[in-house]
Amino acid sequence: MLLRFISLLVFFATFSSTQIGLVNSHEESGEWGCDSDPETQVQAEYKPGIITLDGHADDWKYVDGFEFSLLPALDPDQENAYKGGKMTVKALHDGKDVFFMLQVDGEYVYSKGDNNKCPSVALMFQVGEKASYHNMGGCKASPDTCTSKTCKGSEVDIMHFSIGNAIPGRLYGGNPIDNRDGNGGDRFGHLVDLYAWNPHCRHLDGLSPSGNDTSAQNNWKGAWWHDSLTLHSGFIEEDSPYASSGQKGTYYFEFSRPLRTMDRLQQDVQFTIGQLSKFSVAFWYPVDGNPWLGSGHYSVSCDWVPLDISDSSSVLRKVASRSYWDAASAFSLILSVISVCLSVFIGYRVSKSKAIHFTPMNDHL
Repeated sequence: MLLRFISLLVFFATFSSTQIGLVNSHEESGEWGCDSDPETQVQAEYKPGIITLDGHADDWKYVDGFEFSLLPALDPDQENAYKGGKMTVKALHDGKDVFFMLQVDGEYVYSKGDNNKCPSVALMFQVGEKASYHNMGGCKASPDTCTSKTCKGSEVDIMHFSIGNAIPGRLYGGNPIDNRDGNGGDRFGHLVDLYAWNPHCRHLDGLSPSGNDTSAQNNWKGAWWHDSLTLHSGFIEEDSPYASSGQKGTYYFEFSRPLRTMDRLQQDVQFTIGQLSKFSVAFWYPVDGNPWLGSGHYSVSCDWVPLDISDSSSVLRKVASRSYWDAASAFSLILSVISVCLSVFIGYRVSKSKAIHFTPMNDHL
């Protein structure tokens, strides 16, 4: 339990071992304002059997991406956007699992064992019907009063990947050891499965203020990569830091999770094919080599972004419709060409035919 609690303290930094004094890292300095694009939507189309979960983006090249400006989560002002560029978010599903690919430019930085000096990403999903993006669920309760009862309906599901102990190209997340203990942890690479009611009430799946439930699992898996990494045959831990610092390129973060999980504690989002879910993406980067703070992350939006888990029939209808119109257009074109050719041919034959002389009827009477 001590190691588990220390892990929570290091990774979440929400309150001290005696829960004395809240960390105000998520308190805004002024009144909150949000100007999100209501037409923004990420579509996860049905594309089975094309993704290998390895952190590489090659198998995503035919999947449409959605570009987002990365703005500070606490002050979503365009002037303070992430200087490295926009983040491209891609998603798809195969009928069983949903997959995500996050691409963001950034110079290569890696400090083994220090998550806060390495890039980090998180996905957050609405679980409770009244859970807001702002304030991570929006429950008004304090850490010593927030429970599944006092914050019912404000639950959000979070996947957080800090790469300080993660080898590029290797798979992290749910593993037999942590899942055997019944929590959402990942002792190997810190790709953890969390839930929250607000920034100060965050816990690994299966852990709660009122006691632990050993039925929870970490259902996420993922890997990361960077363009400056050239050894595609595979790295091991001794190869750290894997590349030279300061090299320009793109970071790739690739994840998957079952559409439905065995969760019975209202801690996991449940995806349904053909329906919308609400989610967001966060990104941490050690700007100028300075360790990032928990509240110092960028986000793709200041509100929930709709995620459309498309059903296969709608995709097939689109393909069939497109094929029908393509065939109709081709057929019309062929008819037009034939008509023109016939017109030219008939005109040619008429112009070449001998003139027929007029013979008055009286000549034959």
